[in-house]
Amino acid sequence: MLPPGPKLPTLLQTAWLLTDPVGAFEKCRRKYGPIFTLRFFGFPPEVYVATPELAEQVYRLDQGGGRAGRVRRDFLEPMVGAHSLLTLDDEPWWRHRRLLTPPLRAKQIAGYEGEIAAIAAEKIATWPLGTPFALRDRMQEITLEVIIRLIFGIRDAQRLDRLRVLLPKLIEVGGSASLMLLPPRLREATRRLPFTPYGRFLRLRAAVDEILFDEIGRRRAEPGGTDVLGRLLETELGDQEVRDELITLLIAGHETTATGLAWAFERLLRTPGILDRLPHDEEYLDAVVKEALRVRPVVFEAPRLVDAPLRLGDYEVPAGWYAAPLIALIHQDPSVWPSPEEFRPERFLDGADAHGKAWMPFGGGRRFCVGAQLALLEMRVILREVLNRLELSAPDPAPEARRLKLVTLAPAKLTRVSARARTPARTP
Repeated sequence: MLPPGPKLPTLLQTAWLLTDPVGAFEKCRRKYGPIFTLRFFGFPPEVYVATPELAEQVYRLDQGGGRAGRVRRDFLEPMVGAHSLLTLDDEPWWRHRRLLTPPLRAKQIAGYEGEIAAIAAEKIATWPLGTPFALRDRMQEITLEVIIRLIFGIRDAQRLDRLRVLLPKLIEVGGSASLMLLPPRLREATRRLPFTPYGRFLRLRAAVDEILFDEIGRRRAEPGGTDVLGRLLETELGDQEVRDELITLLIAGHETTATGLAWAFERLLRTPGILDRLPHDEEYLDAVVKEALRVRPVVFEAPRLVDAPLRLGDYEVPAGWYAAPLIALIHQDPSVWPSPEEFRPERFLDGADAHGKAWMPFGGGRRFCVGAQLALLEMRVILREVLNRLELSAPDPAPEARRLKLVTLAPAKLTRVSARARTPARTP
């Protein structure tokens, strides 16, 4: 028996999901239970699961019977390339994963803390005071700078300036719904038309690639460095493979981390009492980060392409369909998270691990996000630096709704805040 789902035409389901994804998921969960089917135009039917136990069944497909790379290939390969952890499967994926993991382990990236703090302080000093602004945009400036300097390892001022302009444009154009949801054949048909979204994307990609390949060549001639690029060049990866993984780390770690930070502040500013414990209590700071990623996960799903029929409860997912843990609902499961809608960092204090595998902001299974430790470090450091220097307030006390922006669930108003200087400045 196939999992149930709405009977709306596929185009209407697609429009519903793009305009109100959380509302659509919650309504389907109430009507159909923890297993249901939704349909996106141009893609196979997708079966969502909304409990930790069912999610584990889907994640076990990583050991054989499912492909996460194939799901993303059609819409992400133009951006990240054919040699990306996001688009590879099987042995090629495992080879890249083994090579990328060592530079991104917690012990390795701990040395970046001081540089991340310096980058954050540099950017915070430019923020407007007394005038409302979108905090997520400012967070993206910080996380982009971290990627360029600590992942790409670029120090040349001219290249830094050029990438600061090009990379946000590349992400915006390449990640737009109009381009990502365009079937590959139609996309390729517009390749030579310069004024189409795909034509513009190709020009931006070529400009970024020119800088990256030049940097890769220069660094091969002068090996060394503590940045991720320097460490990748010590592996067996070729230039194209290195380029693809650099862009992968940009896509996976720039907008997502900035959005996670925006949600952390959005929740903090609407939950009295928590800010009084920050930023001096490091354990509590870590708990705030984890709770923010629970109550407002940035990535809402983790899909796999099913290679053979998959049994989920009373239903069977046919081969060729997608199956996905629905992180946005699993993090709201009251059987695991009492009063799940409340922002309560205490859930993660004292080494509490009763949640087990129900906390999955970075996915799960073998394809758990390779950059998770860097993202968590960035969030802790940047939160601390902002709170040391500024007092933030929300001009509108109403919670911000969740809206689909590119591939993330972002605050509808991008976390609108006002800032004033903290006097005297807090000290770490």
